[in-house]
Amino acid sequence: MDHIIKIAGELNVRPQQVKAVVELLDGGATVPFISRYRKEMTGSLDEVAVA
Repeated sequence: MDHIIKIAGELNVRPQQVKAVVELLDGGATVPFISRYRKEMTGSLDEVAVA
């Protein structure tokens, strides 16, 4: 969880957003898929923030 908080602070996003992206990536989702079709889970993060 410490990594999630550090990344969230560096990107100026909420830790919940980072956690959601990590879980989606672990599940095999791609960056374009996450940024286009999972905005509700990531708080509308764009491709740059997800990557």
